[in-house]
Amino acid sequence: MTEPLTQDDFLGGKLRIWQPAKGYRAGVDPVLLAASTPARPGDTVLELGCGVGVASLCLAARVADVKVTGVEVQPDYAALAQRNGDENKASFIVVRADLRHLPADLRQQRFAHVIMNPPYFNRSVGSASDNAGRDLALGGDTPLTDWITTGAKRVGPRGYLTLIQRIERLPEVLAALQGKLGAVIVRPIAGRRGRAPELFLLQARQEGRAAFRMAPTLIMHKGDSHDGDRDSYTPDVNAALRSGAELPILP
Repeated sequence: MTEPLTQDDFLGGKLRIWQPAKGYRAGVDPVLLAASTPARPGDTVLELGCGVGVASLCLAARVADVKVTGVEVQPDYAALAQRNGDENKASFIVVRADLRHLPADLRQQRFAHVIMNPPYFNRSVGSASDNAGRDLALGGDTPLTDWITTGAKRVGPRGYLTLIQRIERLPEVLAALQGKLGAVIVRPIAGRRGRAPELFLLQARQEGRAAFRMAPTLIMHKGDSHDGDRDSYTPDVNAALRSGAELPILP
């Protein structure tokens, strides 16, 4: 990657992650995704659209001996993800591929967990970013249905699919899951108590038969409004972001 890079701390400095100084930059969302994935030691994990590897590496930092495979279509981001995995000494293999056309060996594998943070915006109704990497990460050209379909096919017996997405796209995600995975749990995410959710976490299970459940809203910040530059994350969110603690979708 020829553009400038920064090396940023995640999980209170447990991870040091290289990412572009401009373009798409990972924030708290992939960390929440990792914290909400119910992986256990020795599990296999596939992340679709891994970017520079933040979600995968946060999960590997929390759960011992997980074996994570990341898929990323952008060559520069894939290379950075592999570099980040190597420098953070994680069991992390990055495959540069379009998720709609996975390599044959990946199509033959199934995983205990599939995780994803698909682009939040429907590019057909939005405006493009000036930065190509950021535009693909936030909008992309792969329909959300394709993300869900590909992910569901890679979930092994009794395995989980976990994702984070914008709240307005919840109907699309639920429709795409029909007939593929069950035992769906949705946890809305709101910035503060009393505010409408902007994001949601979702978990679904292969062969899951439990009824649909809506978990209590995850509140990101304490108080009713922004109070200066002080850290205002709620205790559970702070523990996930700063210490890599688990943050179950169904508390």
